[in-house]
Amino acid sequence: MRRAAVAVAVGAMAVSLAACGSAKESGGDSAKSSGSEKKGDAIKVGLLLPENQTARYEKFDRPLIEKKVKELTNNKGEVVYANAKQDATLQSQQVETMITNKVDVLVVDAVDAAAIKNSVQKAKDAGIPVVAYDRLAQGPIDAYTSFDNVSVGKAQGEALLKALGSKAKSGKIVMMNGSSTDPNAAQFKQGAHEALDGKVNVGKEYDTKEWKPENANANMEGAISALGKKNIIGVYSANDGMAGGIITALKGAGITGVPVTGQDAELAGVQRIVTGEQYMSVYKSYPQEATVAAEMAVALAQGKSLDSIAKDKVDSPTTKGVPSVLVPVISLTKDNITDTVVKDGFYTVADICAGQYKAACDKIGLK
Repeated sequence: MRRAAVAVAVGAMAVSLAACGSAKESGGDSAKSSGSEKKGDAIKVGLLLPENQTARYEKFDRPLIEKKVKELTNNKGEVVYANAKQDATLQSQQVETMITNKVDVLVVDAVDAAAIKNSVQKAKDAGIPVVAYDRLAQGPIDAYTSFDNVSVGKAQGEALLKALGSKAKSGKIVMMNGSSTDPNAAQFKQGAHEALDGKVNVGKEYDTKEWKPENANANMEGAISALGKKNIIGVYSANDGMAGGIITALKGAGITGVPVTGQDAELAGVQRIVTGEQYMSVYKSYPQEATVAAEMAVALAQGKSLDSIAKDKVDSPTTKGVPSVLVPVISLTKDNITDTVVKDGFYTVADICAGQYKAACDKIGLK
């Protein structure tokens, strides 16, 4: 897929996707500390993703990483995959299995960034380097790639302010943050508050357990009951899945015309943007993130340096100076659907405008 050409201007960082060609040890000592010896292309990459409710993991992340690993290893590399289905204990067991199966490197998107710490240490003790993918896992990780998560929250908050316009303080907004076990959620929240604080009145704010739409729906119903349906003027939702649950609750209460944010550019979210039920989402280039993760994993498995891949350093609560790549993000509204998800091949216009959405697509000129 082609990469999106336009990056949101809220402090997004430039990304280098240079090939990993250097054989010296990286400045962060990641290859050296892993105990990994130089290997050829016949490597085994363990890939652990956190859940399968969010569409991105099975539709984009897994196949993109698998494809890139094959490409980087002349079709000799193998990806061993497991999904934790939002169960941190299961994910710990999956790490144990990967260690037993002697994978050469692990790519881990943690269900719970703190709970995974001991498992990361076990992998390290077994000489298996670990790439933290999308979420900054605790423990002695060797590399990290994700999006500029504070910028995600800022993009969402700024979009909500734009949608509210002069009515920004005329009522209350509800903030539906992500799961407290996900460090990304805290960064989204931080960015959103940086954009919104002092400019809106927050009536209710929630950390939504496990990012589940049904939990967001229940929280929103509680907020409507507490604040009164005439007093809610907007909703900050940290992702598209929760936005769906929120919009269902709003509809159930007879509330219309309230801007709702999102993230992940899920097909259902894009379709809600087309109809006007959801104001925006955040488009994140999963091909770019997956490419970086695969490059890091192959380099570490082969005992090579990360210097040409990871130009930045990030500190986790347990590990300082982790070689990192942060991918920029794009604020997605009905005005740039063609230039983002359609241009990059995520969805076709036919996908988005199928069935009941055709009339709405025609109305906004999406053809």
